[in-house]
Amino acid sequence: MPQNDPDHIWWKDAVIYQIYPRSFADARGDGIGDLPGIIAHIDYLSRLGVDALWISPCFQSPQGDAGYDISDYRKIDPIFGTVADYETLIAEAHDRGLRVIADMVPNHTSDQHAWFREALASPPGSAARARYMFRDGSGAQGDTPPNNWQSVFGGPAWTREAPREDGLPRQWYLHLFDSCQPDLNWENPEVREEFESVLRFWLDRGVDGFRIDVAHGLIKEKGLPPYTERATMVGDDEDKTPSDAPMWDRDGVHEIYRSWHALLASYPGDRMLVAEAWVKPLSRLARYVRPDEMQQTFNFDYLLCRWNAKRYRKVIAESLEAMHDVGAITAWVMSNHDSVRHASRLGLKDAGARPQGIDAAHEQPDEALGLRRARAVIFMTLALPGSVTLYQGEELGLPDHTTLEKRYRQDPAFFRTDGEEIGRDGCRIPLPWTAEGGSLGFNETGKLWLPQPEHYARYAVSVQEDDPDSTLALYRALLRERKAFALGMGELVWMDAASGEAFPDSVISFRNGPIQMVLNCGDEEVPLPDGEILLSSCAIGTPGRLPGNAAVWIRTGES
Repeated sequence: MPQNDPDHIWWKDAVIYQIYPRSFADARGDGIGDLPGIIAHIDYLSRLGVDALWISPCFQSPQGDAGYDISDYRKIDPIFGTVADYETLIAEAHDRGLRVIADMVPNHTSDQHAWFREALASPPGSAARARYMFRDGSGAQGDTPPNNWQSVFGGPAWTREAPREDGLPRQWYLHLFDSCQPDLNWENPEVREEFESVLRFWLDRGVDGFRIDVAHGLIKEKGLPPYTERATMVGDDEDKTPSDAPMWDRDGVHEIYRSWHALLASYPGDRMLVAEAWVKPLSRLARYVRPDEMQQTFNFDYLLCRWNAKRYRKVIAESLEAMHDVGAITAWVMSNHDSVRHASRLGLKDAGARPQGIDAAHEQPDEALGLRRARAVIFMTLALPGSVTLYQGEELGLPDHTTLEKRYRQDPAFFRTDGEEIGRDGCRIPLPWTAEGGSLGFNETGKLWLPQPEHYARYAVSVQEDDPDSTLALYRALLRERKAFALGMGELVWMDAASGEAFPDSVISFRNGPIQMVLNCGDEEVPLPDGEILLSSCAIGTPGRLPGNAAVWIRTGES
């Protein structure tokens, strides 16, 4: 269905661009990106050809976890700007036909939130404490945590409150993440009412939807039974992220999202919800996007897939089937603010593996090979039906900062695991806008909240802007053709022996409308099918042959 069709629903095939505000652009020169910086580059985003902007959290926060610890959901943190700036960003985006998706964090608040401060000042059993997950400790003195749950960021998932001035017993509070992020009690009606009010606050200001952080974690198993594994949200593509973990994917979350669906439906403009839900199997994940719940859920099985044609085909086929069974679209993603960038992951010996950060002591990715594969895999991603989310900088081919020194690290996971997990700082480095200057155009002062590696200069927007062979030019061309051929609303047909074509095991190929995608995950050249090569990820040296680690879109003339 063409995007100018009056019945077209924007989120069904949208290409969404994730902005991590503190690292996108800094208009004020303090070293931290801000909302005015995003506004100043809105035309760059419009020219790129995306449909929507997902703005990672910029609400008021002590920044204990880079803004995912919110102290006031109705205010913008001063380091990023003001509510008026957010409203200006929405207006500027809408003027250019771009939607804006806010990042909502409902599993936990900051420990500086007014509710949590009130809870600490209130006695056990109080209404203020009932908003959170306070429990008495075990043991004669209550000095042992209520259960053995472990934090996603490492260490115990419980912290005991400081000694009380009133002499009352000290309790423990649950935090599946950092101790500065106490979990809310979503069995409490007051919590549900408050978040519906928060959603309305931002919907009234024009946001087009919400990305829901830790969407699978709001409800915990009654009684908080013991669980011997760490409460990890992620693993690799072979890891069975436990569906029976008592802190994840409880059936009660779906009632919450049905109520949110109804709330958003009361507003005009096809507002949407997208879930960050690290859930397996896919049949469980699909429950989040049933017709009366969310509109999208990120496909992390795709992000976690190794560089292997057979594995890609399996993930794609199973994902499309699972979502089709509930009448939903699939939302593809390759990188985000929590993962080593795929341009680096694809340059590892185990290509596509997802380490918990990379530093100088670890295997260093092959930068050129990683970029070559990253340029190729976007051909497959953007040819798939459904929606796609891009992470800022991937259109430049940015790798991670894989040699960032320990003294600069800020991720709480690094500190809570005593450095065993390197953390996510490497994928959050400020963007390079120019090849010169102390901050590569991120601002005019040279200040940076995280240092950029020297080689970021060659990835700068200014270097790529007028280069027809650049990764930026490639993304713009692919996005333009994806929209022209309505691939997001298309249907995938596998090209294999059953279709009359046979490819080596290293190749994955499918047709979507008049476009045939061919991706060669191997190192050797393979034959290309007949047809006009519309776009290629690299130069085609031998006519009729596709080089290794490369991809093409072929125009077949069929539909």
